[in-house]
Amino acid sequence: MPRHTDHDGRRRLIADAVCRLADERGLEGVTLRDVASCAGVSMGAVQRCFRTKEEMLVFALAHVGERLTGRVRDRPAPPTGRSARAALGHTLTEVSLSAEEHRAEARVWLAFVARAAVNPALAEVVRGAYSELRGLLARLIDEAAQPPCRRPEREADALLALADGLTVHVLLGRLSSEAASEILDDRLSSLCPPGAPPA
Repeated sequence: MPRHTDHDGRRRLIADAVCRLADERGLEGVTLRDVASCAGVSMGAVQRCFRTKEEMLVFALAHVGERLTGRVRDRPAPPTGRSARAALGHTLTEVSLSAEEHRAEARVWLAFVARAAVNPALAEVVRGAYSELRGLLARLIDEAAQPPCRRPEREADALLALADGLTVHVLLGRLSSEAASEILDDRLSSLCPPGAPPA
C-alpha cells in the first residue's frame, strides 16, 4: 500500500510540474527532461510513472480537470437562506477560471484544450470533464431558474460555452475579471430575474 501511495503521489508531483511548465511556455515547451527537473525527480522516475509523453499529458490534464470539478462539486453547503441562484453563480465563477487566483490554471486548461482538438486521447479527458460540469450546472439550473427552465442541459451547455469564451477574453486582456463577472451575472439574471421568488 505505501508503495502504491508513493507512486500515485509521484505521478501527481510530475503532473504539477507539467502544469507549471505549460503555464510558463505552453505545452509545446514541455519535455520529459524539463518535467523531471521541475519535479525534482530523475528521468527514470518519470519514465517509470509514464510509458510515453502522451500518457503523462493525459494524466496531467485529468489532474487539472479533477481540481476544477472537485472545487465545484465539493463547494461548501450554502448558508441558510442562500438561494440556488447564488450557488449557481458561485459554480459558474469557478468554471470560468477568470478570477486572478485561477489565472495560471486557466492558461494550462486552455493549452490542453487546444491540443485536445488534434489529440483524441486528450479530447476524451476534456469531454469527460465538460460532461461532469454540464451535469452539475444542469442540476443547479433546474433548482434556480425562474420560471423553470424546460431544457436545463441546453442552458448548461450555453453557460459552459460562455464561461470558456470569457476565460479566453480575460486571458488576452480584452476583458477584466470584473467585466467577465458582470457578463455572467447578466446571464444569470435572465435565468433568475431579480425579484423572482428564491428557489
